[in-house]
Amino acid sequence: MQSRRSLAVLFSIVVIDLVGFGIVVPVLPFLVDAFGARGTELGLLVAAYAGMQFLFAPIWGRLSDRIGRRPVMLVTILGSGGALLLAGLAPSLPWLFAARFLGGVFAANISVAGAYITDATDEAERTRWMGVLGACFAVGFTLGPAIGGLLGPLGYHVPLLVAAGMAGANFLWAVVVLEEPESRAPATPDQTREVLSSPLVRRISWANLFFALAVTQLETVFALLMKNRFGYDLMEVAFILVGMAVVIGAIQGGGMRALAARFGERQLLHAGAVLMVLAFVAIPLAPTVALLLLPLTVSAVGRGICQPSMMSIASAFSTASTRGAVMGTFNSRAALARAIGPIPAGLLFDLSMGIPFFLAALLLCGMLACSRGFPARVGEIESPVTG
Repeated sequence: MQSRRSLAVLFSIVVIDLVGFGIVVPVLPFLVDAFGARGTELGLLVAAYAGMQFLFAPIWGRLSDRIGRRPVMLVTILGSGGALLLAGLAPSLPWLFAARFLGGVFAANISVAGAYITDATDEAERTRWMGVLGACFAVGFTLGPAIGGLLGPLGYHVPLLVAAGMAGANFLWAVVVLEEPESRAPATPDQTREVLSSPLVRRISWANLFFALAVTQLETVFALLMKNRFGYDLMEVAFILVGMAVVIGAIQGGGMRALAARFGERQLLHAGAVLMVLAFVAIPLAPTVALLLLPLTVSAVGRGICQPSMMSIASAFSTASTRGAVMGTFNSRAALARAIGPIPAGLLFDLSMGIPFFLAALLLCGMLACSRGFPARVGEIESPVTG
């Protein structure tokens, strides 16, 4: 019961954190335009944020192995709030760049949350709780942009300042209620190097890179596809994306325990990837919006079962003292994908609207190749480092 209370607190903190991030999403392009910049600068802002996540996720993960999950979570929440405040008060584009660099540094704490879940759960329920963590993303990316869109007419700085205020409140909430999970002996540098050099850790990290690159292709060009092919506007596209987020959240928040118990994480990972491959191939071929909704739903289902299964497998490729390092390395690959993935997506879309989706299907085949040979269930995985 104590572990479940701790997890409930952790998830509430993560949701508030992600809602604050989501608030910024619809505002940032307009704020860049207000500073007289163009798409190039916007792309660099997005890449700067994701690039800092890529660099700092392993650092925060290793630090949490040494000093504890709670202090790292507190520092990163407070730092994210400071970065949002700086963005809301930014008088010029260089200040906005500084805020986004800083925000990316402190937004790399999702790996610490994953390590916290692994500390507080046993193997039988780990995939379920990783699914709930994934559902937190769905909630954050559903509520956040909606709140940002509603606050935007009050001034582009207002949503950012509100997000900063939420981060400040979240920090105070975490100070009061967040507890440190069970104690662990800190890993030695040799143990950390050994576990990170394990072929299993490398393969699951590559699998996550391929997965995130594939998802980024859809996220980057989907709105352009809907606008150019079907004449959809921002609000109509937003409703579709919200619907997909609801499907993902419903699966990850409610169905992962039963699915993992019946099929095992490896089979769920493979099934989710196959569903996404089929969906991505079909998306650019759909002649009407009604028919397009079918592969979009299939892709959401595939993502909903694939992501928490992969996170659970990654967490099992470690010992208690190296979980932060492993989850940091694992999550840094997704940040790298978000930094570089939009570039080929945009270039290929200009050549032909369907090519980014076909590339996404190919990348998912790469993920399947990386995951071959994994044990069927998390409970069958032997940690790369013992002791």
